[in-house]
Amino acid sequence: MSNLNEIGLNTEKSKNNAEKLNKLLANYSIFYQNTRGFHWNIKGDKFFALHVKFEELYNDLKVKIDEVAERILTLGYTPEHRYSKYNTESIIAESELISDGLEAVENILNAYSTILTMQREILDLAADANDEGTVALMSDYIQQQEKEVWMYSSLLNK
Repeated sequence: MSNLNEIGLNTEKSKNNAEKLNKLLANYSIFYQNTRGFHWNIKGDKFFALHVKFEELYNDLKVKIDEVAERILTLGYTPEHRYSKYNTESIIAESELISDGLEAVENILNAYSTILTMQREILDLAADANDEGTVALMSDYIQQQEKEVWMYSSLLNK
C-alpha cells in the first residue's frame, strides 16, 4: 500500500499541511470580513485613502482565500467553509465596529503578524514534505505581505 497521494506527496504530511492550511483559511476569512467592515465604516481625514486601500486588501484576501481552499483540495482534503468553525479555529478575532482609520490599520497589522507567523510554519512543514506547490504559495504570500506591513507601519510612523 502506497503512502503517497495522487500528486505524489506523503499522505500523512499532506494531511498535516491541509490541517494547517484550514487554520490559515479560517484566519484569512475573519481577516477578510474585518477588512470589509473597515472599508464600509471608515470615517475621518484619511477616509479617501484608506477606503480605497481597504478595498484593495479585502479583494486580495478574497483571492488568497480561494487559493488556499484550492490548495487544500489539491492535497486531497476538504476546505472548511463554515464561519461558525472559523470563529473557533481563528486566532484573529472578529473586530468590533471600527471607524477610526488608524485603529483599523493597527488591527490589520496585528492580523498580518498572525498570518505571517502561520505561513512561515506552513512553509517549513511544506518544505519538509517536498510540497513545492504549498511552498511557492506561502513564499509568494510572505513576500507580498511583508511589504504591506512596511507600508501600513509607515502610515502609523512605526
